[in-house]
Amino acid sequence: MISPIALKEPTGKVKTANWTGGNVALPDTADATTTDWNAALTAALDWWRDAGVDGTFVDDAQNWLASGKTEGQRSAPPPPLNAIISEREVPALPKVGDPSQWPKTLDAFRTWWMSEPLLAPAGLNRFAPEGQEQASLMVLVPMPSPDDNTSLLSGRGGRLLDAMLAAMGIERSRTYIASAVPAYIPMPDWEGLRATGLGDVLLHHITLAAPAKLLILGGSRISTLLGHAPTNLAHGLRGINQETSGIDAMPAWDLDAMLVRPALKAGFWSRWLEWTGN
Repeated sequence: MISPIALKEPTGKVKTANWTGGNVALPDTADATTTDWNAALTAALDWWRDAGVDGTFVDDAQNWLASGKTEGQRSAPPPPLNAIISEREVPALPKVGDPSQWPKTLDAFRTWWMSEPLLAPAGLNRFAPEGQEQASLMVLVPMPSPDDNTSLLSGRGGRLLDAMLAAMGIERSRTYIASAVPAYIPMPDWEGLRATGLGDVLLHHITLAAPAKLLILGGSRISTLLGHAPTNLAHGLRGINQETSGIDAMPAWDLDAMLVRPALKAGFWSRWLEWTGN
């Protein structure tokens, strides 16, 4: 590229360049005593600016986020997030009353279930359990479905349950349907709910209902609520059986999972037939 500062003609004369900064006459060689270098520099910058070059460019990569500290001056890495959380003071959740004061009958439990403020956050829509005590089958879900409106499991999950009960030859009126918590809670902390005593409330509820068999739809979350490892469902069931005088229980996928993945229904049906001996 020919320099925009000065152009040399064959005769050796100085050619005048018409720049934005004015007419600047530059000789073949620099002469600081006769040349207006300030005007020349201004004209050169204007030329490059008109060409679209308005910044300085280098080939070497620059670390714009560098702190300016050397290797020896760098501070220690921050502690893990779990360590920070564990150091903070976490307020203890209130317990769900004294177990000796819990209702002693199923009818009284229903009333308490709908009114006790420590069972669910305020403002949530609660649903009462349905059915009579000593039912042939108790269906237990972790919590109501988000689309339940008139009663527990009245949405899409409830329609799936009705179809399942029809295939089993069991009428819904002969089934006791309950949830481990009275209201739908978005993203619930099952460990935190267990700390409030809801796991013990659940066992008390099952004892009052006294079903012949217990079908748990959502076994991993129920197991966590009872204080067992979420993946160890068999251990969780032993806990239920011991606390409720040996009620025969079967864990399974929750209704939402079977709605999303219909292939799970076949696995559930095989286990159901094995469990019931049909």
